[in-house]
Amino acid sequence: MLILLDLLGTFAFALSGASKAIRYKLDWLGLLVMASVTGVGGGITRDLLLGSTPPIALQKPEYIVTCIAGAFLSLFLKKQSKLFLKFVLIVDALGLGFFTAVGASKAAQADAGPLAIVLLAMITAAGGGLIRDLLVSEIPQVLKSDFYATAAFLGGLLYLFLHATALSLTTQMLITTAFTFVIRLIALRHRISLPKTR
Repeated sequence: MLILLDLLGTFAFALSGASKAIRYKLDWLGLLVMASVTGVGGGITRDLLLGSTPPIALQKPEYIVTCIAGAFLSLFLKKQSKLFLKFVLIVDALGLGFFTAVGASKAAQADAGPLAIVLLAMITAAGGGLIRDLLVSEIPQVLKSDFYATAAFLGGLLYLFLHATALSLTTQMLITTAFTFVIRLIALRHRISLPKTR
């Protein structure tokens, strides 16, 4: 279940990274780079912080293959321009849920403390998007809008609570994924964000 959710999150975020490459009219190499760093950037950062080296995304070729598949699917979907943006936002929210659950779970399995579990949930979920935005010289969305990292933070807190129960690991991860996904969609629908600095 852990690998499956990780790959689903990788695919979802690869689509998100590729969509930004298309928006900036990058070449095919740029498309693949953006899809890959968005898809596996957060997971690689998480594994390095946990001392799990080499990171799993560099051990198993299916991670990069998944990123490439997401990149080329985005090229096909962009032709349906009216639906493409909404599709990417929904898939990105789903990826956020997947990666929040995977990050928290891997931290818990490594016997990390409660704070580290929540932080690694956030880093896994938001790290790839942060790298993606920096590559195109944008202020990362996670730092200024979209209730993005906040949704991952809340998902990490929920996982922390669920981890203390007798629920199975699969159930804990599915509940965390669904909760984070729904929180993100609600924030998008109602334009919820944290207060800005003055």
